[in-house]
Amino acid sequence: MFKFEYIEYLWALALLPVLAGLFALAWRLRMASLSRFGGEKVVRRMAPNLSRYKHFVKFGLLLLACLFLVIGLANPQWGSKRKPVQRKGIDLFIALDISQSMMAEDVSPSRLERAKRFGQQLVDKLASNNIGIILFACNAFPVAPLTSDYYFAQLALSTATPDQAGEQGTSISSAIDLAERSFDPENETHKAIIILTDGEDHDGRGAAQAEAANENGTLVYTVGVGSAGGSFIPVNLRGRSDYLRDETGNPVRSRLDPTTLEEVARKGGGAYFSLEKNAEGLADALRERIDAIEKREYEQRFFTDYESYFQLFIGLAFLLLLIEFLLSYRTSSLRKSNRIKNALANENDN
Repeated sequence: MFKFEYIEYLWALALLPVLAGLFALAWRLRMASLSRFGGEKVVRRMAPNLSRYKHFVKFGLLLLACLFLVIGLANPQWGSKRKPVQRKGIDLFIALDISQSMMAEDVSPSRLERAKRFGQQLVDKLASNNIGIILFACNAFPVAPLTSDYYFAQLALSTATPDQAGEQGTSISSAIDLAERSFDPENETHKAIIILTDGEDHDGRGAAQAEAANENGTLVYTVGVGSAGGSFIPVNLRGRSDYLRDETGNPVRSRLDPTTLEEVARKGGGAYFSLEKNAEGLADALRERIDAIEKREYEQRFFTDYESYFQLFIGLAFLLLLIEFLLSYRTSSLRKSNRIKNALANENDN
């Protein structure tokens, strides 16, 4: 398995196009100055040994050296040994509501952003379990399967937007149903669903679906995002900021519906929590609930030994820097000799 030990250093690669752009700009300014001075022919007569190409060669060597240096600092590694590791946990889906009402700003910065951050906290707190991510609005769809790759699960949460929903609306039952169909059929009791939503349930079947899931051995927990006072729902209409409006043209106010969420959690054998304040304490409370569920054993094979190859890239970078340092801006002796011969031949012809 290949990986970078310090992958954050690879962000420095974004500087390479900037350096190339600065070089191109400097070269244009240089050519403009030469044209004002008298043009390239005058410069070639005054400095006949100056190469026209080595500026590009030397800069190319510097750019390659920087590329290899950044890769070396990130330390590319290759896994050499796999080791079986036993761990205990449950299968857990985090279902995130991405309907338009989650853009309401009655909690800062918005319901959706607060829920996304809390979901990422949950992934951290519940590491050791198999965690999957489901997004839902009118329909539900998976964005991360049950996995122990917690970085991938957090990435799936952080990039969630209402634009990913094919159709707007809120159907809590669709999220529960999809999670049930995604669990291992052989797993009868080691599973749970945590639903992050403002409680709007347009089809009204969330509680019934939660009860059916609980009868199948799944615990359903709900986390309410929003406030009782509610807020208007901001939208962008043809580049203009406005609020979502009903048929009469009045702004739609969306409110947290704790009654629905409490009923879903009760029927699902879980509990309801409010995210209005103290997200850290809420994550700990949910972890205690999940930890109380009977665990099952998982066996996975992980790479435990990695060979580092940073030396190759650092060595190549310094070699290129040395070549660039030793490379002169003058033309080679062979090119110079050919130029003299051509000049003599022209004189003889004349």
